Amino acid sequence: MAHSSTEEGRGWRIDVITEKIGDTLGRVLDAIVRGFAASGVNPNILTFTGFGINLLAAYLFAYGYFRWAGLTIILAGIFDMTDGRVARLEGRVTPFGGFYDSVMDRYSDLCLLIGLLIYYGRINRFQYVSLVAVAMIGSVMVSYTRARAENVIPSCKVGFLERPERVVLIIIGALFDRMAPVLWLIAVLSNVTVIHRIIYTRQEARKRAPHPHEA
Repeated sequence: MAHSSTEEGRGWRIDVITEKIGDTLGRVLDAIVRGFAASGVNPNILTFTGFGINLLAAYLFAYGYFRWAGLTIILAGIFDMTDGRVARLEGRVTPFGGFYDSVMDRYSDLCLLIGLLIYYGRINRFQYVSLVAVAMIGSVMVSYTRARAENVIPSCKVGFLERPERVVLIIIGALFDRMAPVLWLIAVLSNVTVIHRIIYTRQEARKRAPHPHEA
């Protein structure tokens, strides 16, 4: 019983610590958003700045500076997490803003992977060149299948490897020098997500198709 109580106490402490970390990060992010909003910066500029920082991360990947690339992606993430919030706070939410943000996200994703593609090509690790290429295909298709599916059905957010998860995995791989297993995860799970979305869209489209006597 004492052992069980100790484990429960540790679990409670971990939950409290996690909650406090989340609250602290949330307050920091809110302060950054308010600062950007007070400056009157256009949210689209924030979006483009995040993209530019990701280009730097891609360059660092290409020349093997993985840990610096990981830190740079974290910096880019600040702009990625704040552009939409700043737009809402400034009352500048527009359909184009959402479209532009999505386009820049796709470019950022691909540029990071191209940086890895160049790196593995430079060191003659061609099996990893192929692996990165498969990861690139999966990453693009996860976004494409959702966009295309939502022309057929109201929503297609199923799957478990969307952009935030991919970015976090790349950061982990860069910071802890575990890029090879991370690339395997992205290559496999992104394409599994694509298959999941294809099946889901087919099922949902069939549910919404008019019956023969209704056509």
